[in-house]
Amino acid sequence: MNIKKEIFLLFTAIVFQSSFAQKDGYWDKTRATTEEITVSARDRIIIKTQDFPEGTTEVVFRITLLDKNQQMANSLVSVLKAIPDPTGISQGSAGAVFILSKISGDDKCKYAVFSNENLANSYKQNGKTDAACLIQDAPVSKDAKLLSADKSPCMKLNAANLWFGFESKNWIMNQKVVLEVVPWVDNKLSRGWTAENRKLIIDQCRTSNLAQKMSNSDDFCVCILDKIQSKYSFKEFQKLLALERAKAFKDFGDSCFGESNLSKSIYDDLRKQASSLNRKGKYGEAIKNFITIINDGKATALDYNAIGENYLLTKQYGKAIKFLKAGEKLDDTELLLKLNLAHAHLLNDDYALAKAIYKEYQSQNVTDSLSWTQKIKQDFGLFKKVGIQNKDFERILRIFD
Repeated sequence: MNIKKEIFLLFTAIVFQSSFAQKDGYWDKTRATTEEITVSARDRIIIKTQDFPEGTTEVVFRITLLDKNQQMANSLVSVLKAIPDPTGISQGSAGAVFILSKISGDDKCKYAVFSNENLANSYKQNGKTDAACLIQDAPVSKDAKLLSADKSPCMKLNAANLWFGFESKNWIMNQKVVLEVVPWVDNKLSRGWTAENRKLIIDQCRTSNLAQKMSNSDDFCVCILDKIQSKYSFKEFQKLLALERAKAFKDFGDSCFGESNLSKSIYDDLRKQASSLNRKGKYGEAIKNFITIINDGKATALDYNAIGENYLLTKQYGKAIKFLKAGEKLDDTELLLKLNLAHAHLLNDDYALAKAIYKEYQSQNVTDSLSWTQKIKQDFGLFKKVGIQNKDFERILRIFD
């Protein structure tokens, strides 16, 4: 083999290995099952595994048949120390071969795996394997396999145990069978944060007052979920009192809110919603949006102008004056705000004060392309359209003729 070909093969091997990310977890040796049992001639027997720990996503098992007085050379637990995670087995690498016993007897047996005790007991009675999640129907003297949650039906229902059924194929002598099962525990899932449990937190977050202010609360709720997961296991969080859980949501929500651009986007969304409500003539609902912005301390002079205008359109002139004057304190040069304040005084039967404001700014534009006078005419037209009449509208307009 030439040098170039050797380099190419080495590169290919490295790329192949790197394509599988190492899983974050551990082989739980304390919860491993090791059973050495004798199966009577022409008999069937059931072995239940130790309870799998929460977060188990894979198990490796090894079955070895031994001759009389034969002992295992290496336990499966010790062998797995050489394989850091299940991908070393599932890729069909040397690890898969390595976990097979170095010794075995001449005897052979069939076996089946069940995810339910009733199904396993039924097999023991009648030998039927129809309900098994794994069947080894050809007699073997040794075997080893990886069962994973994403590929094996044995592990798909968050199984807490498995039941192994053995049938002796020796019609004369007893058989000695060694069963070893070692679970792989996913670190994240071991804290109880399954997809279903994470969804519970997301759904609860979406009903919060802060989340409901957002047009899209996904990023916000995922941020809260991450913080809860980092501090609590699912069981710990569920054991909190209702008040403690509510406080956790609030504290983490405030933290997530401050760590991102969510604050700006929330209030921008409220303004857009209010603008849409205005166009539909739903002025009272638009007011609620601006009240939220103001109460949260996020209002600009234009927000005060907008709420003042909505109060005018709902004939709440005193409130309009209150909020428009508050807006003046933020920006005394905003002419849209000044004009609505003049309207509010006029509609509140204070003609003299309104006239003074109308005359003071008559030579200016309220925007780069709209004059003070043009805006007055537009506003008076809108007032009439929504049913607001005032005898002084024509008197004001004559000032500018």
